[in-house]
Amino acid sequence: MSIQTALELVLAAVVLGLAAWAVAARETSAAVVGFIAYGLLIALVWVALGAVDVALAEAAIGGGLGGVLLLSAGARLRENEKRAAAERPGAGARLAAAALSAMVAAGLAVAVLRLPTPAPTLAPQAAANAAATGMGNPITNVLMAFRAMDTLLEKFVLLLGLVGVWSLAADRLWGGNPGPRHQADPLGLLAFLARLLAPIGVVVGIYVVWTGADHPGGAFQGGTVLAAMWLLTMMAGLTDTPPVSSLRLRLVLVAGPGVFLVVGLAGLLFGAAFLSYPAAYAKPLIVAIEVAMTLTVAATLTLLSAGAPEQRLER
Repeated sequence: MSIQTALELVLAAVVLGLAAWAVAARETSAAVVGFIAYGLLIALVWVALGAVDVALAEAAIGGGLGGVLLLSAGARLRENEKRAAAERPGAGARLAAAALSAMVAAGLAVAVLRLPTPAPTLAPQAAANAAATGMGNPITNVLMAFRAMDTLLEKFVLLLGLVGVWSLAADRLWGGNPGPRHQADPLGLLAFLARLLAPIGVVVGIYVVWTGADHPGGAFQGGTVLAAMWLLTMMAGLTDTPPVSSLRLRLVLVAGPGVFLVVGLAGLLFGAAFLSYPAAYAKPLIVAIEVAMTLTVAATLTLLSAGAPEQRLER
């Protein structure tokens, strides 16, 4: 057994252990910490598999913003945690849940083992036509060309999720700023880190977006980095969320889906089909969509983390 194989086995065992811990932990904080660690280790698994783009997204979402959302939700549910813990399900319910889980796992195992060899794939066709867009990054090429409709709909799903969060606000707070106003020592460590890391993070986020055309990266990964920097400055009390009634904020939120949809309709009117790119302008159009989506992703993820409007609109 090689050293690489041994390390991969250890990593797999730790990942499975953390997954079991996140499911079985009775305390919310412990489960969330286990989930964050699980997400970071899953990112290492994707790196080992050579899927750097997926690793970046997993580290940013699974171990980053996803953890922030779960920590915030756990803090809001802390008052009900003891009452929920007292409502322990009976032995029959637990056995039924275990049996159902085992059946699902067995079904998935059978489905995977019965896959034909070699498995059906469109990879050769995708690789043969990859040069048509001029994108050097195969992941970006697939997301923005071969499954552009899925990518477009994902952005609408983000916006719908944000609208759902905002709808939880009380009527008297509608139009105000999402989340509470954070207060921190202006001379403290958190404020120092925000001032130090935020400019660096912004540069890194922009670079991740720009390099995504030809190397691992892209709008989602770069937008997540920008969202993390914005959240850091908010937690340090250096800035606040904009009011949900702000026209500029709403334009940023619809920028990504809007540009994407306009380009798609242009392909329907002047090209071969919806979301078809002219060969001569494919790369510039995709880069323009990625830039617009970066703004939307960064703003949406930040506001999702902030939560529903909790501050009155100052007039």
